[in-house]
Parts: sequence; structure tokens; C-alpha cells
Amino acid sequence: METLKAIQTRNSIPFLEDPAPSSDQMSVIYKGALRAPDHANLRPWKFIEVRGEAREKLGQTFLRTAESLEDNLTDPEREKLRAAPLRAPMVIILAADIKIHPKVPEIEQILSLGTAAQNILLGIHDMGYAAVWRTGKMAFNPVITKELGLKENLQIIGYIYVGTSTGKEKPLPEHEIENFVEYWN
Repeated sequence: METLKAIQTRNSIPFLEDPAPSSDQMSVIYKGALRAPDHANLRPWKFIEVRGEAREKLGQTFLRTAESLEDNLTDPEREKLRAAPLRAPMVIILAADIKIHPKVPEIEQILSLGTAAQNILLGIHDMGYAAVWRTGKMAFNPVITKELGLKENLQIIGYIYVGTSTGKEKPLPEHEIENFVEYWN
């Protein structure tokens, strides 16, 4: 697939089933992710791949995190959190490995991970699989970092759910570039 075609046809697909990319395919995709812009070569990227029964463990981690963040979870909310990682055959946890640097602020390191995540999404699409990036309550908080057993300097910025599309895909909207691009003279 040509690069611009991949960029212009990638879609967020929340309805996923088996198969997910193989480990060999994911190695190729991760190599692409590691080409993301990276000021000062800090390599602020950590990708945690979750497959199989480990997704149930991740669901329990989501539940514990939510319970420590909120007091009034309903039973349906608890079940939704517990089952969330089971919506796809593979989940990639996106963790920004934040380093103290005099010229590279935290936000720039998070943006670098975001571009690496976009490269993952494009690679998955290029190989004929589907994915969706999710955030919500399970991102951008230190409780989830602790519950996952990660170092304190890691910040979870989201989760990429990966698999094969079930065919339930939303149409891609057409955007007029004039609404987003301004030319400065």
C-alpha cells in the first residue's frame, strides 16, 4: 500500500475479532513505530502487548483502577470495565517513558509516543488488519500506572485494540482542507 493511501484510508474500527497480526508481523509494525520523531533520542516509547488470557488480567486491572478512582460504580459499569480488553484479540498499552531533560518537555515526549502509535495504526492497516485507539478513565492517571506494576515515570496515554474487522465499519468522512489549513503571507 502506498503511504498516502494508507494514511487517507485508515479508519478506527471498534468491532474486532480474530485473527490479530502475528508476532512476526507485529515486529515489523513496531520497527515502523520506532521511526517516530524523537527529540534528543530519548526513545520515550513503551508498548505492552496483551493477548489471550492476559486480556482478562488487564480487565481486572481496569476494574481495580476505576474502583480506586470512583466510589459509585454500578454493576454494569464494573462489567464493562472488566470486559473491555476482551473486545479485541490483542491490546497494545501505550506508555510514555518520560525522562527529565532540559530541552525536551514531557508533552513533547508524549507527542512522540502519539506519533509512534499512529505509525502502529498505519502499519496494522497496511497489513490488512484493523484497530482503534481508546483512552478514557484508564489513561492519563497515575493509578493505572501503579496497578499495571509500571515505573512511576511511565504515563499511559491509551490503548490500541487490534484484530480483524467484523465488517461493521463507519464511513470515512470527507474533510475540506480549507476548514483546517490557513496560509500565512
